[in-house]
Amino acid sequence: MADAKDYLADSLSTAIVFVGLLAGKLGFSLDRWAAAVVSLFVFRAGGILLSNSVKELLDAAMDRETERRIIEFVEGYPTVVRVERVLSRIAGGRFIVDVDVIMKTPSHELADKIADRIEEEIIERFPQVVMARIRPHFGRSSHMIRITPVQGPDGTVSEHIGQARFFMVEKINRESGEVESKELVENPYRGVERQKGLLVGKMLLKFEPDQLVIKKGQKKGTAVYLLEEAGVEVVEKETGSPE
Repeated sequence: MADAKDYLADSLSTAIVFVGLLAGKLGFSLDRWAAAVVSLFVFRAGGILLSNSVKELLDAAMDRETERRIIEFVEGYPTVVRVERVLSRIAGGRFIVDVDVIMKTPSHELADKIADRIEEEIIERFPQVVMARIRPHFGRSSHMIRITPVQGPDGTVSEHIGQARFFMVEKINRESGEVESKELVENPYRGVERQKGLLVGKMLLKFEPDQLVIKKGQKKGTAVYLLEEAGVEVVEKETGSPE
């Protein structure tokens, strides 16, 4: 950056000398003004370089807007309860990020796997981040979200998740086991011919589910594997209501 500013100052000086010579030929004296412009540019460029260098030497944090966007992205994962802390510093004009998250996962192995995936996606999504590290901690919310593919309001479990007419989305109190709210969501991808499982899986992940109920013996498809990879517990049930 310093070399680039130096070259730019040289180019500016040359251009101003050329303009000064041309103005002198026309009877105007611009030498003092030209010198002032070059001096101001050099001092401004030096000040910016000094400021950026000091920030890096003092391990300055990233800007608040980027930090907020990273937190929103991480908390969008269904297994992440919340972001506890974000630490960052600047290195070579780019960011190094450490994020402490509370995860609701059944095992350390799954938590590490999800953390690795989040790290990769942060770097892909935010080009200014050169390195990201997710540190998972275990915890869970007071409520659980359970999703069941059903054929209708009676709650009969569907034979296939992609062909289900509806999805029963239930909010359950973990302590009492009581279903506090229930919503029947229509499957908008039932008639889609291609990538049905992927589309359904992505849609269900938006509800941030803790548990997915499928019919016992049902062949797992793309949607089920996608939810399992995200840390959602898959429970097999016999025919009939999911209760």
